[in-house]
Amino acid sequence: MDQSPHLAAGASLDAHARAKLGQLQENRLRRSLAETQRTGVIEVMRAGRKLISFSCNDYLNLSRHPDVMAAAKAAIDTYGAGSGASRLVTGNHPLFGALEARLAQIKGTDAALIFGSGYLANIGIIPALAGNGDLIVADELVHSCMHVGAALSGAKVVTFAHNDADALAAALAAGRGAAKNCLILTESVFSMDGDRAPLGLLADLADAHDAWLMTDDAHGFGVVSTDPAAARAPLQMGTLSKAAGAYGGYCCASRPVIDLLVNRARSLIYSTGLSPADAGASLASLEIIAKGGELNKRPLANARLFTQIMALDEAASPIVPLVLGDAERALALSEGLEAAGFLVAAIRPPTVPMGTARLRFTFSAGHSEDQVSALADAVRAQMAGMA
Repeated sequence: MDQSPHLAAGASLDAHARAKLGQLQENRLRRSLAETQRTGVIEVMRAGRKLISFSCNDYLNLSRHPDVMAAAKAAIDTYGAGSGASRLVTGNHPLFGALEARLAQIKGTDAALIFGSGYLANIGIIPALAGNGDLIVADELVHSCMHVGAALSGAKVVTFAHNDADALAAALAAGRGAAKNCLILTESVFSMDGDRAPLGLLADLADAHDAWLMTDDAHGFGVVSTDPAAARAPLQMGTLSKAAGAYGGYCCASRPVIDLLVNRARSLIYSTGLSPADAGASLASLEIIAKGGELNKRPLANARLFTQIMALDEAASPIVPLVLGDAERALALSEGLEAAGFLVAAIRPPTVPMGTARLRFTFSAGHSEDQVSALADAVRAQMAGMA
């Protein structure tokens, strides 16, 4: 009996998937989901073993803070588990307005808008503000969602060398005159390298060329001292899933810009609103973060202790990369550290450029100095064994 058309199509799809997976496996770039249970502030269980995690973006460990957890539970009791629909239909619970007002206050802007995630924020904000006839100039290492948002906009997109203000100046000089509007994209703290953007220089260039500077502060908020130049960016994006320990994305800007995003950002208009639990948890986290103090300083202090022991450049954020180049080498070191009791993810292309596979260490307030020192000892021992 002849195979039905839909079965034949399914077979060709499976063959396509297997071929692609085979290519990934051959290049040591295939990924899989490893069941991992977070059992404490920094502890996880994987494959029946307890590990100390240095791979989590919960920098202040607020996801397990009792006040944050209680706020999430209270929000569920009051508003239910989900927001019901798009915020423009039925989903704009009172917690959303309160969260936006607090974010705007902290960031020093007129208004704010929350999205379902940081990824949704960037793929919504950028196309809502830039389009055909406009120019987007992006740091080459901005997060994937900024690149996707730029591609969706229809604007001309140019990248400039990472954190190179001179390269940005050249790109603006070459392309700004022909563009109606211009948007500059950068991160305040880069997620895979842990370094910080020269926001003052970028803001000066934005002013000189009538361009709009947009910063992604996902990995800087709450854990590094705010660059005074950050307030000069008219578009300040960030997330609630890192230092805030919950989930969601946001944009802080002027009231007219926020009102335009409500009307034009497709990832807001056509997505169900943030869950009430995440909104409630985020509100509680923001109050803890706003107090400042030792909690906020600990992640960077731990990262700097690690770079000191390892004789690396001083950490600029809680993120420390150890670039190894080869994906196989990065995987081997990650596996060796797991055997020694530490969870540290190997980061491979396309998340990072080809030839820059690495281990990405993230430090939190909950790590002790002894644990950081033990990690450094384990890394050196594993690398000595691989030499």
